[in-house]
Amino acid sequence: MVSTMADNTKKFITCDELKKHTKPEDLWISIQGKVYNVTDWSKIHPGGDIPLLNLAGQDVTDAFIAFHPGTAWKYLDNYFTGYYLEDFKVSEVSKDYRKLANEFSRSGLFEKKGHGVIYSLCFVSMLLCAVFYCALFCNSFGAHMLSASLLGLAWMQVAYLGHDSGHYQIMKTRGFNKLIQILAGNCLTGISIAWWKWTHNAHHIACNSLDYDPDLQHLPMLAVSSTLFQSIQSQFYGRQLTFDSVSRFFISYQHMTYYPVMCVARVNLYLQTFLLLFSKRKIPDRALNILGILVFWTWFPLLVAFLPNWTERVLYVLVSFAVTSIQHVQFTLNHFAADVYVGPPKGDNWFEKQTSGTIDISCSSYMDWFFGGLQFQLEHHLFPRLPRCHLRNISPLVQELCKKHNLPYVSLSFYEANKYTLKTLRTAAMEARNFTSPVPRNLLWEAVNTHG
Repeated sequence: MVSTMADNTKKFITCDELKKHTKPEDLWISIQGKVYNVTDWSKIHPGGDIPLLNLAGQDVTDAFIAFHPGTAWKYLDNYFTGYYLEDFKVSEVSKDYRKLANEFSRSGLFEKKGHGVIYSLCFVSMLLCAVFYCALFCNSFGAHMLSASLLGLAWMQVAYLGHDSGHYQIMKTRGFNKLIQILAGNCLTGISIAWWKWTHNAHHIACNSLDYDPDLQHLPMLAVSSTLFQSIQSQFYGRQLTFDSVSRFFISYQHMTYYPVMCVARVNLYLQTFLLLFSKRKIPDRALNILGILVFWTWFPLLVAFLPNWTERVLYVLVSFAVTSIQHVQFTLNHFAADVYVGPPKGDNWFEKQTSGTIDISCSSYMDWFFGGLQFQLEHHLFPRLPRCHLRNISPLVQELCKKHNLPYVSLSFYEANKYTLKTLRTAAMEARNFTSPVPRNLLWEAVNTHG
């Protein structure tokens, strides 16, 4: 009787009413049917305001569970509006996903990080020692190119460390975790951790949305879907993704230029870092990020300057970039040939969007260090806070869940993933050359059934 009386005193709003609160100055969300006003919180949200704005006016329970530890729940009451969602429903997929996340949490998987960080730090230290020794104390051309190759490999491993520290705390305290982020990202690679967080959080929330996911917005050089030929509005960058004659030319040959573009993609990351850090946008720890970038642009040019001539200096930079391009290829393989869509992410099909927008790379366990755990891309997207050492172990559980709900679980070899990505790019390239051909419904399907 008391419970019934309590229910009668609750205040309810409908999903349609919740959808009216999607502006930065009026931002509401729902978590487990309780409605929260996160307008003020979005300004200081550690993950930035983009994830909250992208999911505004919706129930975001699954996304909240994925990105937040159990300790975050206690802060929600500060933003509770007093309203509950009247037509709140939970799908069977979400029920199973939350149950699995709860099992991982209760077993302590999110806290058990293993010794991977220590191994990675030692490996990177050894690589950097070899890099400086071969470049500074050896006189042969071969030793200098070996130094460049090892530097590219070191950058790859450092990026994985930065990625891990951005998703979960790999150090004992937040202060040390931030320190490793600045060292790994800004000081050692020249790519700002602030830029990475800004784009990467948006990517995870809006995985493979053509207008919300920045990881698919690469005009004029690359396009994974002919929908981009309509010059759609980028909700992330706040500008139009113009498909003009220049874009059409580059896209028409993108399946041929894909690997060369990946070899110099690092230049774009440096440019994006500078554009963000010196923009008017509010940047957390801006001064610290700029200081870290200055460290990189001090030691790296000095290292290159120690080489004996300009030929070796240019080749040194190109070789180091070319080796690192393997990682850029890895990242694109996980999403370029997967399903895409237009529009904001939806809180009620978050799990489904992750499964359709990601592709795993199958490999032997002894290659896990090389892929940094991100070959289990779907597992990582579903449980981004889970340390990489557990991703292989939970993979069968994720496959079982996908099979139960008739959802895609795509796992390809590195060779197959490259082949399908190239076919996807070629499909879009042919569309760029001929506007009369039909728009592909699903690029992975088109690649497999039309071109092979």
